[in-house]
Amino acid sequence: MSNISLLSKSKSFNGEVRRYSHKSNSLSCDMKFHVYVPPKSSTPSSVLWFLSGLTCTDENFIQKSGAIQFASQNNIFLVCPDTSPRGIIIENPEDKWQGPGFGAGYYLDATTDKYKTHFNMFTYISKELFDLINQEFKDTINVNKHSIFGHSMGGLGAISLFIKTNGQYKSVSAFSPISNPTECDWSLHSFKQYLGSENKDSWLQYDPCHLLKNYDGKPFDLMVDQGSADEFLNDLKFDNLQLSCKENSKINLIARLQDGYNHGYFYISTFIKDHIEYHSKYLNN
Repeated sequence: MSNISLLSKSKSFNGEVRRYSHKSNSLSCDMKFHVYVPPKSSTPSSVLWFLSGLTCTDENFIQKSGAIQFASQNNIFLVCPDTSPRGIIIENPEDKWQGPGFGAGYYLDATTDKYKTHFNMFTYISKELFDLINQEFKDTINVNKHSIFGHSMGGLGAISLFIKTNGQYKSVSAFSPISNPTECDWSLHSFKQYLGSENKDSWLQYDPCHLLKNYDGKPFDLMVDQGSADEFLNDLKFDNLQLSCKENSKINLIARLQDGYNHGYFYISTFIKDHIEYHSKYLNN
């Protein structure tokens, strides 16, 4: 018996965009996610995860990025999760788009009493949904070939998940990631609410700059795009990311400053082909 329920499906580039729902144990709520199933091929599809940014749901990327065309061409199965638990009651919620709260899960596992029951996005993405995708689509995908990328908060999540899961993903890239959240006022506020205001070590375990600087595993490439006209450029700490990678010889940073581009989906759609083809090199070889 399937553990997921099909909500919708649409043909696109000879494959299918599908939306599913399921009961999440790690988040203690019902969740939705999108996938793109590429056209049938003689070889199983590789899997590419996209983690979205603040305020987004599972719908933004699949609808706006233009990724489907290139996923179809490269036999890539896309997975687009939501960015936080949904349909729950948060006591005394904060009305801030930067979080904490809905659309602002930061891909971490919360430890404070207020949030620890539901806000466990790291476990949800890296274990629960990962295992669910492998089980439900085992006849379609290569369960040993997963890669990950993301935008903004999702770029933060992609980098931290890639490093912290020890080889679960074959490659990683990011659009304009929140690179140093413990040095950014609005992301640090959410970290304090999720992880405790005094527990600085717990903040660092989800900080890409800290993880990259201290990484001591197998060498890897990291492609990062950043728009020069990004309205959040000072908050994203792109310079800190470059410095952290420069200090670690095991990381080959492919940093691309894109002149005149901002933080939105017109920017993402301009360079999405590069990211899909970048991951395809690692997934399909």
